[in-house]
Amino acid sequence: MPVLGGAAGSLCGIVAAEADRHYSLPEGWSYSAGTAQAVLASVVAASVGLTGFVVTVAVLIVQMATGTFSARYMRIFYRDGLLKAVLAVLVGTLTFSYALLRRVEQNSVPSFGVTLAGFLLSTGVLLFLVFLNRSIHRLRPVAVAALVAKAGRRSFDAMIREAKGPDAPTHLPAAYVGDAPPTLVVATLRAGAVQAMDARGLARFARAHDCLIVVRPAVGDFVPEGAALLEVYGGEGMDPSAERRLRSMVVLGVERTIEQDPAFAIRVMVDIAIRALSPAVNDPTTAVQVLDHLGDTLRLFGTTSGSTSVRADARSPGLVVRARRWEDIVQAAITEIRLYGGSSVQVVRRLRALLEDLREGAGVFSSRATQRSVRTRRKRATPTSVPCCTTCSRPSPLSRAWLIVSR
Repeated sequence: MPVLGGAAGSLCGIVAAEADRHYSLPEGWSYSAGTAQAVLASVVAASVGLTGFVVTVAVLIVQMATGTFSARYMRIFYRDGLLKAVLAVLVGTLTFSYALLRRVEQNSVPSFGVTLAGFLLSTGVLLFLVFLNRSIHRLRPVAVAALVAKAGRRSFDAMIREAKGPDAPTHLPAAYVGDAPPTLVVATLRAGAVQAMDARGLARFARAHDCLIVVRPAVGDFVPEGAALLEVYGGEGMDPSAERRLRSMVVLGVERTIEQDPAFAIRVMVDIAIRALSPAVNDPTTAVQVLDHLGDTLRLFGTTSGSTSVRADARSPGLVVRARRWEDIVQAAITEIRLYGGSSVQVVRRLRALLEDLREGAGVFSSRATQRSVRTRRKRATPTSVPCCTTCSRPSPLSRAWLIVSR
């Protein structure tokens, strides 16, 4: 986007200079050649300085966020549309002003372009102030957790809409086992995490060739080089380019993304919580705030998972993809926080409330996994009685607090 802004700024500078040759502004908007050159030179210098300042602020935010939250959060930050817009406006203002500066002559001054350059610089400054204000507010862990939870809910809603569409794939919680060996196995050419897949394109390919396509890894899984990526059952007589077309419909990258993997949002929130619970930080209140958003996301998953197309049969022609089980999602969200936050009373209390809320509100589909987590939490949250001191056999206040929480 900044590169496009720079190219657009150069073109707009040429157009503005040519427009000034055919149209004249009122006398009050006209500039002398010396004044125009001074203004444009100042705009160029200010644009360069502000662009460097924005980059410096972005790097500092990245360093602070990586050390405080999770490195997985960085993908959401550097894809921020406001950051790209600020850089695009500033780079575009730079190239626009430089293009005009070359066309300033004693008998030809692009007055309209000089005025427009000042307006673009003012817009860039305002956007930078908005960006700085929002970035400072997003340095709070609870704000980051809310942002990640929002991205996860948005991704999950997109999955639900896809599951209700005409080209909805069949979601299987376990590996598909066919009655006959596959007619075509599409292997990966390089290692990477499955970031996204074109489910509609794969479903249309399956209908066109009367076959069943099975996607072996789930979105978010890491696939080594040469591993099976897709399996095709049926559809005899495919052309040689079918393997290349099918491989192009699955995107591999160096890390997971939230766009088609809402479970990754849970992973990021868990990372933020356990980092807050580390001995170096020791901030259980932040972990409790993260658990608030984590519980809201889990409740959405649990109350909706029963209505999606998770089933144990597969139709041909059609598409089969791997689905993450509710039990695995609950374990991924709870286990590490329970391990690292077991010594914090408020974390244990919030975990218990979260699991109770899921058991009551997530429906029959998720009740078994939630009940198992509640039983495990209760068993781990009830320690043996610790004496108050070396000369006293009474339970200590900490032991009594643990017993209260575990009830």
